[in-house]
Amino acid sequence: MSALLDALLLRAGYNAALVAVGAGLLGFAAGAAGTFLFLRKRALVSDAVAHATLPGVGIAFILMVALGGDGRSLIGLLAGSAASAALGLLLIEWIARRTRLAEDAAIGAVLGTFFGLGIVLLTVIQTMSAGRQAGLESFLLGSTAGMLFQDAVVIAVGGTLAVVATWLLRRPMTLVAFDAEYAAAMGFDVRRIDLAMMGLVMAVTVIGLKLVGLILIVAMLIIPPVTARFWTERSGRVIWIAGAIGGVSGYVGAALSASAPAMPTGPIIVLSAAALFVLSLLLAPGRGVAAAILRHRRFQARVHRRQGLLALARQEPIREPYTLRLLAREGLIRPDGVPTEAGRAQAAKVARDERRWDIAREVHQDAGLTGRYDGLTPIDRVFTADEIADFDRRLGPPALVEGTA
Repeated sequence: MSALLDALLLRAGYNAALVAVGAGLLGFAAGAAGTFLFLRKRALVSDAVAHATLPGVGIAFILMVALGGDGRSLIGLLAGSAASAALGLLLIEWIARRTRLAEDAAIGAVLGTFFGLGIVLLTVIQTMSAGRQAGLESFLLGSTAGMLFQDAVVIAVGGTLAVVATWLLRRPMTLVAFDAEYAAAMGFDVRRIDLAMMGLVMAVTVIGLKLVGLILIVAMLIIPPVTARFWTERSGRVIWIAGAIGGVSGYVGAALSASAPAMPTGPIIVLSAAALFVLSLLLAPGRGVAAAILRHRRFQARVHRRQGLLALARQEPIREPYTLRLLAREGLIRPDGVPTEAGRAQAAKVARDERRWDIAREVHQDAGLTGRYDGLTPIDRVFTADEIADFDRRLGPPALVEGTA
């Protein structure tokens, strides 16, 4: 625990602090940039983009060695991966638009082809006598051991630009994500907006290759927006919540990895994001599993309460144990099942509301209005006091429930 606390407080050494800050910045950028790809239901595109970067890494290395360099320049490798990813995106878009293949088929074809080509190129590079090949395989799963200050600067600058671009383009991207046809009717170029979404994802993918690798960056682009969706219904808020979740996942994951040096940083970051996803799935107040169970239990209690009161009004026996316990807990019946004064009054009201709804259907003959009746909604939430008074005049004076249940 002391080692973890030191890592969280940036006291575990220069490299550990650099990795934690860089991972936090990358996680924030990935969560924000991946939001609209998730809302557009095109999460698989991020997988294709990530895998399409690998041939660019290999080609960039070969070209830099051929030009007399050592091939390990990070800027050169990132530029090659960006060019390769851009080509993959354009191929996916062209295949989906110009052929009869669906987008998922185009993604699968490009993903497999580019990744296979990248593996072949890396194999060829290992046989080269020139250049420094060691460490190129870290682009698959990421590596933080040799992370430098300039690497963190690249992540900070690139991530900031990606987040700013996401915020500036949020309105057209939101429109396209939820209703592309309406966006086209409004004059927006849906194709360009889609390419902008994928371009942002490509940018984050490229700057994240060094830290988490092309395989795990996909998780950082998708898990934070999916998690954020549990906490809000507004797309503008999803951006910032997803960014915060990604940032926390990156920072905490890097700290956990630093406190246990034998553990790989990239996978720990992804597992941290997955842990936040599971917690949100279970505990989110609006869309979580616990909230859904609670809503169901409350609905169930309302149904049992109403049915029990109707049984009291009709002087019918209540045989359901849960209904008896519920009414007894509210003081509507005694332990022997006899209704209390409050129970008789509530039963009479429920029975009268049933008759009021019958009159309302006859008077209004409006399915759009009276169709709101679900047996649980109080009538005074639908009709005014004057209308309810008119129903009561038609019904005659109320009568309290008598007898036992």
